[in-house]
Amino acid sequence: MRVRSLLCAGVLAGGMLVAPLAFGAADASTTAAACQYKQSGNHWNCITPGAFCPADAHGKYGYAKVTGKKYRCKSSSPRWRWLKP
Repeated sequence: MRVRSLLCAGVLAGGMLVAPLAFGAADASTTAAACQYKQSGNHWNCITPGAFCPADAHGKYGYAKVTGKKYRCKSSSPRWRWLKP
């Protein structure tokens, strides 16, 4: 009986340690979810560096969804990708 109560106490204590991490992760995912990959004037928002870019973006600039850094859609045989300018 004592072992069972110790196990229950351990599970409860472990749950209290994990909960704050889960809330922090939710905030980061909410921010990423708010960002939408789209063209805005002559540049693109919310791009993923190294990912393929659409034909409309060839030669244009885009800003990374996580870091906000500037990238350019460049030819990387045989496809176009978001690469550092």
